[in-house]
Amino acid sequence: MELSIRARLRAGDQETYGELFDEHADAVYGYALRTLGDWAAAEDVVSLTFLEAWRLRASLDEEGGTVRPWLFGIATNVLRNTARAGRRHRTAMARLPAREAVPDFTEELVARLDDGARLDAVRRALGRLRRGEREVFRLCVWVGLDYAATAAALGVPVGTVRSRLSRARGRLRVLAEQELQESQESRGGREPGGGSGQVGEGRVVAARSMQGDIR
Repeated sequence: MELSIRARLRAGDQETYGELFDEHADAVYGYALRTLGDWAAAEDVVSLTFLEAWRLRASLDEEGGTVRPWLFGIATNVLRNTARAGRRHRTAMARLPAREAVPDFTEELVARLDDGARLDAVRRALGRLRRGEREVFRLCVWVGLDYAATAAALGVPVGTVRSRLSRARGRLRVLAEQELQESQESRGGREPGGGSGQVGEGRVVAARSMQGDIR
């Protein structure tokens, strides 16, 4: 009798793990990129997510359907840890003496990227929501998980997912427009850039190298 994908993953089957990576790496990358706004950091999240999936494979239930909620639950935890590390880094950097600013000659070009400006505004607006609301919004709207899958990923009841998503949607549009308007005003009416990162899709080369090492 052929084993299910869950059973094969639990058993440490490297071929099945490779199939998991090939099927979901780009989606995890897109989730991380939209959350962080930095392609290099998003690649790190992909690597860490699949390393954690390998390490935690014994925690996967043998019974059930798609493993997507389990995987994105791991990705969400990795992003939580990344956010905490980022806050510690910013706090440490704030203690250093101020450096003379160097003009960024790419600013005029980046400022024309309206999509990047709005994505950056949405990220900042999401930061003003409660963490539970942020995570539900990202998984339901950005990743496309349904209520049940999101509940499984976060380990909360389906009703909690519904209520958190409703609150997030109700506040996010207003907050994002506020953020965008404030950014435009602070830059003299010009569209802001997409933050320090870049927003190109599909960059999981480093993560694929990691996955190849595990194989």
